Amino acid sequence: MTDREITPVILCGGSGTRLWPVSRKSFPKQFISLIGEGSLYQQSSTRLSGPGYGAPMIVTNSDFRFIATQQLAEAGLDPGAVLIEPQARNTAPALLAAALVRMQSDPDALMLAAPSDHYITQADKFRESVQRGVDAAIAGQIVTFGILPDRPETGYGYLEVGEGSHGAAVPLKRFVEKPKLADAERMLSAGGYLWNAGIFMYTARTLVDAYAAHAPQMLEHVQAAVDGARPDLGFLRLDPEAWARCEDISVDFAIMEKVSNLSVIEHHGDWSDLGGWTAVHQHADTDANGVALQGAAMALDCTNSLLRSENAGQQIVGLGLDGIVAVAMPDAVLIAHRDRVADVGNVVKEMRKRDIPQADTFPKDHRPWGFFETLILGGRFQVKRIVVTPGAALSLQSHVHRSEHWIVVAGTARVTIDDKVQLVCENESVFIPLGAVHRMENPGKVPMELIEVQTGSYLGEDDIIRYEDVYARGQGAKG
Repeated sequence: MTDREITPVILCGGSGTRLWPVSRKSFPKQFISLIGEGSLYQQSSTRLSGPGYGAPMIVTNSDFRFIATQQLAEAGLDPGAVLIEPQARNTAPALLAAALVRMQSDPDALMLAAPSDHYITQADKFRESVQRGVDAAIAGQIVTFGILPDRPETGYGYLEVGEGSHGAAVPLKRFVEKPKLADAERMLSAGGYLWNAGIFMYTARTLVDAYAAHAPQMLEHVQAAVDGARPDLGFLRLDPEAWARCEDISVDFAIMEKVSNLSVIEHHGDWSDLGGWTAVHQHADTDANGVALQGAAMALDCTNSLLRSENAGQQIVGLGLDGIVAVAMPDAVLIAHRDRVADVGNVVKEMRKRDIPQADTFPKDHRPWGFFETLILGGRFQVKRIVVTPGAALSLQSHVHRSEHWIVVAGTARVTIDDKVQLVCENESVFIPLGAVHRMENPGKVPMELIEVQTGSYLGEDDIIRYEDVYARGQGAKG
């Protein structure tokens, strides 16, 4: 075994819907404090840090780039390269882009690719499993990690493993797609099958060689996207034209099911992809009746249920429930039987067909300078709460269709309106006329909070013309 440093590759550009209404396209589950301390992304990044691990490479999209770096900073971690995908193209192009960038400094760099939304509490055991695969990866194997099944699960893919010594990397016979219940029961009884965790370790050179052999066209397009990438405030934006030519495909289908140098390590510890509310319930603390309560929730005469409130001012009460999942957000509530929560993703699709905004967006919108949330929305007015972190500033901007009135309720704002700059303190207010070029900044050392009242004929977030922006965003709602 070697003490070679491992470069983690954290994929955090996905937009899961199976945990709606807590997880949505605008702020998906990997960035949420869903269970345990910190977000799943922070837990994953922390788990793959410390002795033996280098700075993580992050692959995400433009909307999440500041969230990803901010949450790493909150966890006390500094990233290596942060790659920005111009559009979602699944895991095969994402992992190849990371390998090509890493090869620029070290073709034989050892890399560990992991999703950002898995739940693993026994971090030491997981790192032990990773170490057991290091020698095989250095020797040119692509090492994947499997979980010993404890039930006939139909929601996971499986790995059929070959013969080998206990604890070492063994050959992979084949991938098995998500099975029917009878097949899952058969595999559990027969042994020799593991759940596919979707975690891979390899050298950068090994992975690129695999693409050269089995997906040469993708290698051509991703190489062009990396060659044409441009730095942007510490991020690396992959070339959009080249990236658009990449096939939208997972790394399993593109590469892993085709290579002959794939080995498996059996992970002896807990693991879940938290793919739905049933999984969250399974891993949450429950009482003697199987009831899990999270947030402002109370249960009376309930059994085998999950009750969760995301707002301290919004109490959820269950009475006489059995096998129910109830999740309350300020703008949406899910109530479902545990047997039906696997269909939540289909519910979100139906909401999109009906143009229901709660399908994808929250009242609370995270930005690089802080966040805002809509408190009241009328036909020609909107009331928002805006929080700006210390030292942060919104873009210098104007609006075509609305005026704004700002009332500072905590901290101090430095406000620019056309040629005038002024400090607005707590309990003071300022008016921004329609068309005025304006900006707010927080010059203090504590968060600045204000109430914004908008009035006008159109109140959409895309009614923004940016003139200057410290975060180098373009035009549009988020830039």
